[in-house]
Amino acid sequence: MSKDQQLSATPDFNQALVTLCSAVLPVWGRQLATSRTQSEAAVSEMISAFAEIGPHLDRAARQSHQITAALSHGEGGITQLAQACEAELAPLLPNLDDTAAAAIRRVLAMIGKTVDALEQIAKPFEHETQMVTQQVDRMYVGFQYQDRISQMITLLHEDIERLQTVLVEPGAEPEALAPQAWLDRLESQYAMAEQRHGHSANTLSGDDLLPDNDIETTFF
Repeated sequence: MSKDQQLSATPDFNQALVTLCSAVLPVWGRQLATSRTQSEAAVSEMISAFAEIGPHLDRAARQSHQITAALSHGEGGITQLAQACEAELAPLLPNLDDTAAAAIRRVLAMIGKTVDALEQIAKPFEHETQMVTQQVDRMYVGFQYQDRISQMITLLHEDIERLQTVLVEPGAEPEALAPQAWLDRLESQYAMAEQRHGHSANTLSGDDLLPDNDIETTFF
């Protein structure tokens, strides 16, 4: 054993280490608890806001579908109505004087332009509504990710409190501080793959840390 190692193993050093940990660990625990509380409050507020957005998006999607249906070529659609008007009026044009025929042609042209303009408005609106709905769904997945972080912080907070208790407990056995047993107990409480990866010092990519987008959003 080196001289430095001998010094670090002295009773005075051990007592100083226990005193330091007893002072620092509660601060770490409180900071983690505060971070978790603030994070949960912020996420709760965002979820509430998105819950308010949801019905409006649903209503916009229904209205977009109704507009598209109204402009369709099917029965009852505006496009079909414009075509029916043209089919009824066009055969009459040869029997009308030039002034009346020109007026009918202008009316039919205006109807056609109006229908085209409505179609140009409706199609992008329906597409944009669908895109916004998809982005909202992605945000809910992100909220699930935040919930997972909260679980991880909670577990660390509890482990810090456990260590603090062992350090200040009179007559605690050295076996209570055995590193491998402590780590094994901590690992047994993990519920997520990223916790196990972090425990073994494996590095995860950003995609690995995010929940699978194909699964239903579930809050733990």
